[in-house]
Amino acid sequence: MAVPPEGTPCWADAMFSDVEGAKTFYGDVLGWTFGESSSEYGNYTQAYANGKAVAAVVPPMPGQEGQSQWCLYFASPDAAATAARIREHGGEVLMEPMQVGEFGTMCLAREPGGAVFGVWQGGVHTGFEAVAEPGAYCWAEVFTREPEKTDAFLPAVFSYTAKQLQDDAVDFRMFDLGDQTVLGRMRMTDDFPPEVPSYINVYFTVADCDEAVAKATKHGAVLRFGPMDSPFGRFAALSDPQGANFSVIDITRTAGEMPKSTDVS
Repeated sequence: MAVPPEGTPCWADAMFSDVEGAKTFYGDVLGWTFGESSSEYGNYTQAYANGKAVAAVVPPMPGQEGQSQWCLYFASPDAAATAARIREHGGEVLMEPMQVGEFGTMCLAREPGGAVFGVWQGGVHTGFEAVAEPGAYCWAEVFTREPEKTDAFLPAVFSYTAKQLQDDAVDFRMFDLGDQTVLGRMRMTDDFPPEVPSYINVYFTVADCDEAVAKATKHGAVLRFGPMDSPFGRFAALSDPQGANFSVIDITRTAGEMPKSTDVS
């Protein structure tokens, strides 16, 4: 696939202390198959949906054990320049840009609202080989308790334009690249326990939301929200058996009017 524009979500991976357990879980829930693990790159293992690379799982590096979580990567033509902008606008670079063989260059960072994310400068690996089809990435939202910081940071680093949802019940913002909406931002309310840090919630596409939820909970996942119909599809939020949060969405089953939004200057 062509190199995506800067700021486009382009890849997702997660560390799991029990990689085999994660493969069994996501294999059943999302229909993933897995490639050979690459010992040269810390047993990084790619996941495939219908033969297309859609994500990866990896065991934690020594000293990095902790709660599993999905990490979303944003495309960059120059990871070092992006890292400099991240610092300049109040973010924290957790891992300096590092070349991963011929695959590309990666960097890990934390935005000022607290959510961790990645930057990916593609080489032979440009990112997702499929999006918005069953088993593949579809959408993501930054969940943050400090949306003002996040809202200032993201357009400064990635040249997004922003729209605010017109809804008194929820504080939700969308970020666009050109005419394409690529990311959402949700203010975390008191519904979230205080120990839950800011994070990026990744949505994976499924053919049937209710069936995916049934499979996930059968394997020990916790249903956090839904399934619920929306104008974007029927979706549900889950925590997998190792604690990583993610959502599933059936984008073919939509209901209701698209919400109105206002441009943010």
